[in-house]
Amino acid sequence: MCRHLGWLGAEVTISSLVLDPPQGLRVQSYAPRRQKYGLMNADGWGVGFFDGRVPRRWRGAVPLWGERSFESVAPALRSHCVVATVRSATVGMPIEVSATAPFTDGHWLLSHNGVVDRAVLPASLSAESVCDSAILAAVVFARGMDALGDTVVEIAAADPLARLNILAADGSRLVATAWGDTLSILRRGDGVVLASEPYDDDPDWEDVPDRHLVDVIGNHVALTALG
Repeated sequence: MCRHLGWLGAEVTISSLVLDPPQGLRVQSYAPRRQKYGLMNADGWGVGFFDGRVPRRWRGAVPLWGERSFESVAPALRSHCVVATVRSATVGMPIEVSATAPFTDGHWLLSHNGVVDRAVLPASLSAESVCDSAILAAVVFARGMDALGDTVVEIAAADPLARLNILAADGSRLVATAWGDTLSILRRGDGVVLASEPYDDDPDWEDVPDRHLVDVIGNHVALTALG
C-alpha cells in the first residue's frame, strides 16, 4: 500500500503539504496512523505539481525521510495543485523511480494506493513501468477521468481482492476514489486536501465512505457512491 495526498486551491509551498504537518507524508513514510496493509512506506516517494497547466514531477526510489535535497528545496516550490505520495511496493513489483507515483500522461498526475492483479488489466505500451499501479494509471488515462468510477467498478469486478484508491489532478480538478482503504477530506479556507489519512488533528477532517468517488472543482466537493 501507499499513502497519498492531493491539493487544489491557493498557491502554497510543497513543504507545507508534505513535510511540515505533524503527521504529513514524511512521517507517514515510517509511521502511518491509518494504514491497513503494511507498516511503513519506504519504497520511494513522488511529488507532482502544476506549473500553470504543466505537470512537473520529482520522484525517488528511496525513503522520503532521507531525502535531504528535497527537504531543502520543498519550501521554495509553490503550486496551486499537488499530488504527492510515499510508496510501499506491492510484493514482486520493482522498486525504481519509474514505478513510483505520480504517473502522468502529460495532462494528469495520478497516484494509486492499493494493489491489483495485472492479469485483469489490458496491456498498455504507454505504462511507465511494469508495476501494477503504472499499468492501472495507463488504463485510467486511456479511458478518461470522467469514466474513473466505471473503470474502478469494472476492474474490481474482475479482481475482487483489488484495492483501488486512486487520486488524480489536472491543475483545475481533483478526482479520487475510496475502494478498499482510507481517504479523508479537509476543506480549508484556501483550498481542499484529499489524503489517505489526516496530516494533523484538525477536527474538520472528514472520512470518505468506502466505495465512493470524490470530485473537486474549485471549492466544490461532490461525493458519488460506486458499485
